[in-house]
Parts: sequence; structure tokens; C-alpha cells
Amino acid sequence: MLGFRRWELLKGLAAVIGVVGTVSLVLIYFFPGPPSKVTMATGFKGSTFEYYGHRYREIFARFNIDLDLRATDGAAENVKLLQDEKSGVQIALMVGGISDGKHAPELLSLGSIYNYPFWLFYSSNQPFDRLSQFKGKRIAVGPLNSATQLSAEQILGTDGVNSENSVLLPFGGSAAVEALNDGEVDAVWMLGVPNAPANHSLLENPNVRLMSFPTAEAFTIIFPELVRLVLPRAVIDIPRNIPPVDVPLIGSTAKVLVRSDLHPEIVQLLLQTMVEVHGGRAIFQRSGEFPNSTDTEYPIAPAAIDFYRSGPSFMQRHLPLWLSVHVQRAIAVLVTAIAILPLFRFLPRIYNWITRRRLFYWYAKLKALEASFDADPMDTQLAEKRAEIEKIEEAVSHISIPLTFSDQVYNLRSHIDIVRRKIASRGNAPSVRIVAE
Repeated sequence: MLGFRRWELLKGLAAVIGVVGTVSLVLIYFFPGPPSKVTMATGFKGSTFEYYGHRYREIFARFNIDLDLRATDGAAENVKLLQDEKSGVQIALMVGGISDGKHAPELLSLGSIYNYPFWLFYSSNQPFDRLSQFKGKRIAVGPLNSATQLSAEQILGTDGVNSENSVLLPFGGSAAVEALNDGEVDAVWMLGVPNAPANHSLLENPNVRLMSFPTAEAFTIIFPELVRLVLPRAVIDIPRNIPPVDVPLIGSTAKVLVRSDLHPEIVQLLLQTMVEVHGGRAIFQRSGEFPNSTDTEYPIAPAAIDFYRSGPSFMQRHLPLWLSVHVQRAIAVLVTAIAILPLFRFLPRIYNWITRRRLFYWYAKLKALEASFDADPMDTQLAEKRAEIEKIEEAVSHISIPLTFSDQVYNLRSHIDIVRRKIASRGNAPSVRIVAE
């Protein structure tokens, strides 16, 4: 008896482990944990994208997620890396005018993050107020195929400045700053926020001038993706009065793109990071203006739309990232249990039906055997019937039935005995010969 109980206990334990294991695998499949490392494409050294990439990485580290920063030549390369599954890049900082959702349908936008101006720094004793004055100059326009280069050629080209009448050099970021300081170039075209290292160093350089765009409003009409911005007087350095006057500029809007298969928890962490980094007051934005769900080029991810509409969820506000995944799994189990709980009341009925069906099978065999007596009044197959009743009894004696069905087993065996006696009485009866007269 002890061995039986031990065997039943082992079987029950194995069943529990099997159920728990199956449920765990299902939950891991439908609610996989976030990866411990993700890769984001930024930009070249000294660029605004590099600057913000480091800030993003610091915030991700607080949640034990390693944000690997991939240095690139700029936005055009960022899009290509995002589209290439083998690159490992899942997040990228982006500017407008490079690509769109039609050319990259697998990419989603998490919204716009800040306005950035186009900077045109130059070395000259005289101020320039027209782009045409840069004809014949050596201008650093950023790496080949970068957003910096594309925007430089587009804007400078409106006033006839191009590679045919000027020298356009592929320096960007820190390399462009060094080239201007060393006299290797006469001007530098740059993108990004004022506090990016390369931009900030030139804004504070007393030997460098900043080109203003008094016709900025006209540029926003010709190029709808552009915006008019103003660098306020003394906003860079009040004691030194940098800049000495308000400077009108033209610019555009940066955004964050992700692959559509990026883990949902990483998307939520990224959205919260964007709010922390870009949500405050800045030179070219009001507090709370960014990030937002405005993007005319790429579809906004559904998670981002919900985030901007309702903010982070309760779990995202109060639970660590790793714990929120386990809570979601637990909720899924609870909801599933509640959904199938009404079915459990039918389990005893189903169990009873399955158990009785095993007995009904032999009842049917026994009934068919008993009915065969009427079909064979001469008892020509009596030996076969004896063998059949023995076969039925042998099979029934080996049926494993719960104790609650013992009475039904005894009833079946009683009926088997009745049929056996009937067969025996037929075998002992004297033969009756019918003689025709």
C-alpha cells in the first residue's frame, strides 16, 4: 500500500511539474523578457546624436540595460542599419528628409524629440548675411551621404553655392571644428542642438562668426519640413553676451526610429527616456513640447500613441523593468484561470463518463453474447461462447477502476456470472432430437 501511495505521489508530482513547465514555456513565448543589451545608431564624433546617445545610455544603465552606441556617418547610414536585420541595430536617432515609411515599411517612429537648427560657422573679419558670399570658400559639410551634407547642399544650393564653385569637404563634428580652428576650411555647416560639444565649442569661440538667416521664413515656405528658430541674445553666455544679438536660424526636427520587432518593454523604457532627456525647457522649445507624436514621414508606433495619450502605465511608473514582465505573466495566468474556471465543474462529469465508458464497452460485449443464444437455439457455437465469456471476464478483472466505481465493476462481474451459468445450463441440457413423421 505504501508503494502504491508513493507511486501515485510521484505521478502527481510529475503532472504538476509538467503543467508548470508547459505554462512557463507558453508565458515565456508570449511574454518574453526584455533583452539585456540593445544597439542604437547615433552619429559621428562631436555630433548631437552622439551627445544624446550617451545621455540615453546613462538612463538605460539605471534599468540594467546595456545600450550599445553605434557610431555612424549620420542619418542616412542610420536608416540603412535599421533596415538590415543582420546589423543588430534596433534604435536610431534620425532627422527628416532622409527616408520615409514607404521606403522603410519595417520601421516605426516613436515621435519627434527636439528642434535643431542648421549652423553655418565661418572665419571672417566681415559678417556675411547672404549664402552667395560663401562661393569660392572651403566649406566642411559633413560626411558623405550624411544628413549634414544633404541639408548643406540643399540650402547652400538655393543661392548658387555648390561643388562647382566652392570646395565642399567631408568633415563633420569634432573633425570640422579642428579643421576650422586650423584654417583648413573657411566655414563649417553643422546640425544639432547648441549644447552638443562641437556646436558649443564654436558658439563660444570669439574667432568664429555665426551666419544668421534673416530670410528664414522664406525657407520654411519653400521647404515645408523646415522651421524658423531664433537663438536669443546672450543665451549661450550672459556675462560675455554670446550671441550679441538675436540670431534667426532655420532648422528641422529630430526623431527616434525603431524596428517594429523591438521588445515592448524596451519601447516603453525608450519613451520614458525621451521624456526625461527632451521634455524640459530648452533654447528652441517650450517645456513639455517634446517628445510628441508628430511625424509626417513614418507611422507612429501604437505603444507611443498610447504613451502620449495616457502616459506610462501603473506598472511602468511603480515597478522595475524586470519585475513588470513577471507581473504581466502572472496577470495572464490569472485571467486565463478565471476564463476557464467555469469549465472545471464539468470535469467530474467528463471523468465519470470516460470511466463508465470503459465498463459500457464490456457490457455491450456481454449483451451481444447473451443475445446470440436466441439466434442459435441449437447451440452449435456453444464452445465459442464459453471462450468468449472467459475472455470478457479476464479483461474485466484487469481493468483499473477508482474505488468510487467498485460497485459498478461488481455488478458487471455479477452479470458475467449470470451469462456463464446460462451457458453452462445449455451445455448440461439433454439433446432434443426432432424426428419427422
